[in-house]
Amino acid sequence: MRAISYVIPANEYRRERWKNGQGWTREIVRYPDGADWNWRLSIAEIEQDAAFSSFPGVERELLLLRGNGLRLRFDDGEDVVLLPPHQRHRFAGERGLTGELIDGVTHDFNLMWRRDAVEAELLHRPLVGPMLFFAEPGVRWAIHLLAGQAHFDQACGLPPLWAGDTALLVSGEGDGRKRFVLEGGGEILAIRLQDRRSTGDG
Repeated sequence: MRAISYVIPANEYRRERWKNGQGWTREIVRYPDGADWNWRLSIAEIEQDAAFSSFPGVERELLLLRGNGLRLRFDDGEDVVLLPPHQRHRFAGERGLTGELIDGVTHDFNLMWRRDAVEAELLHRPLVGPMLFFAEPGVRWAIHLLAGQAHFDQACGLPPLWAGDTALLVSGEGDGRKRFVLEGGGEILAIRLQDRRSTGDG
């Protein structure tokens, strides 16, 4: 990923097969780019009941974006149902599970991060006025606009966000702490991603 902040339009997400070949996903971004990523954002397109891919060492959080619901049936016996609007569940990537559609196709926001490298937090918030985000070395934000329209303050130099777009907010080398102001109306997912080495946890 570039060491500058930027916006990824929804029409530029990369559509690819799941690791196990049983579904499709639209990848938003991975960091670093390549097979050995530390974190990854994508939108899973679930068109039929299917086993999920296994991701050892990875934490996952899945949030229902569109559709009438998804049941996560874990091999250890746990059942979790994600219903509209935007229910979500966090789980370990090693756990075997099958996704079962409740009533038709779903699209699901998928946050994954390697637990030994990154700490991640996903926030679902209404956007009803200015919101402040601070990036600094080792801490970056990903802002996904669920609905509505939004724009950053002029000093950020970033284009507007339209529904479905994602912004990556980073502090460049030598910039220290950087402030971003987001304004508009709608709903966002705000994902805080912090390198574990910057927390003193390893």
